[in-house]
Amino acid sequence: MTATDPVANLQTLIRCPSVTPAEGGALSALEAMLSPLGFKVDKMKATEPGTPDIENLYARLGTDGPHLMFAGHTDVVPVGDEAAWTHPPFAATISGGEMFGRGAVDMKGGIACFVAAVARHIEKHGPPKGSVSFLITGDEEGPAINGTTKLLSWAAERGERWDACLVGEPTNPDTLGEMIKIGRRGSLSGKITVHGVQGHAAYPHLADNAVRGILQLTQALMYPAFDAGTEDFQPSNLEVTTIDVGNPATNVVPAKATASFNIRFNDTWTADSLQQEILRRLDAAANDGVLRPGRATLNYNIVWAERPSHVFLTRNNALIASLSAAIESVTGQSPKLSTTGGTSDARFIKDYCPVVEFGLVGQTMHMVDERVAISDLEQLTVVYETFIERWFENAGI
Repeated sequence: MTATDPVANLQTLIRCPSVTPAEGGALSALEAMLSPLGFKVDKMKATEPGTPDIENLYARLGTDGPHLMFAGHTDVVPVGDEAAWTHPPFAATISGGEMFGRGAVDMKGGIACFVAAVARHIEKHGPPKGSVSFLITGDEEGPAINGTTKLLSWAAERGERWDACLVGEPTNPDTLGEMIKIGRRGSLSGKITVHGVQGHAAYPHLADNAVRGILQLTQALMYPAFDAGTEDFQPSNLEVTTIDVGNPATNVVPAKATASFNIRFNDTWTADSLQQEILRRLDAAANDGVLRPGRATLNYNIVWAERPSHVFLTRNNALIASLSAAIESVTGQSPKLSTTGGTSDARFIKDYCPVVEFGLVGQTMHMVDERVAISDLEQLTVVYETFIERWFENAGI
């Protein structure tokens, strides 16, 4: 088999057990696919104290512009209960017209298809009139510290510049061709701690129940809504994800309570302005005596999670129009331009070049029996191949 076959490519990648942070042989397998096509392949290991070392790969074909980057990750999430899988999670078994395996859609399938698309383009037309590169990390499903962000910096320091990027994440909800991601909401997390006074439940006047305080603060974060949404984004939404007291006794008023939260925010806000709004709400709630009548101002503190993700929106005609036209010509669907969902490594790439995302159907990602239709692999490969042709034709517009 040659690299033109996405099914063979994907089977090779799935059979590499690359659960974050293990490389599992996946990057070496990808190097073996790309090198015969003429790519110059470099691997770089990124390190940072307190985090696992991560192996990453950067490969480039061509030396001139325009320069198109394909980005993705070969690391996968754990398999969960392996006994619950219909087929072994790293066997890449084909059954009933589908390939089963961890990473089939998220996102070794996208990588396998883009490799096949580039290989077919070279076979038919020779190398593109410009450059194509692969920026592949092993840390997207992990802390995302030693992965794409450091690989981008490493490549940029060596003079790499890109005109556009396609990330091969599984963007389609139900059928291939439905959705392109042209931006992402920001993400901000924090942890609030309320300090009260421990005491006997029968003598509440001698205590200060931290649970009452944490309820006041979390209610203030969840209501009212932060905004009504914008033309391009859903309304910002905050979820309280944990409330913890650590009190096993039913007759003891707890002295401390904590709550963690995450907010996905639109372009109404920046991370800084959102932090200020959250602090304003918390300070106002700390003075609210509804649950703590006659009490002094609530004693609390907040710790913000490091590295918030910033909201972004891509407006690039050559990139979006080329991809949309390729999808429609192959699938017959006019894809929706969306900013829904969680974060991806596109949040790092947008600082270097315009970036959009398009890949497989994501219904089974991270699940037991993750799988992809064989027909979708072939169709996505044709979409990518058509996109490559159209983008290099339109890159100057």
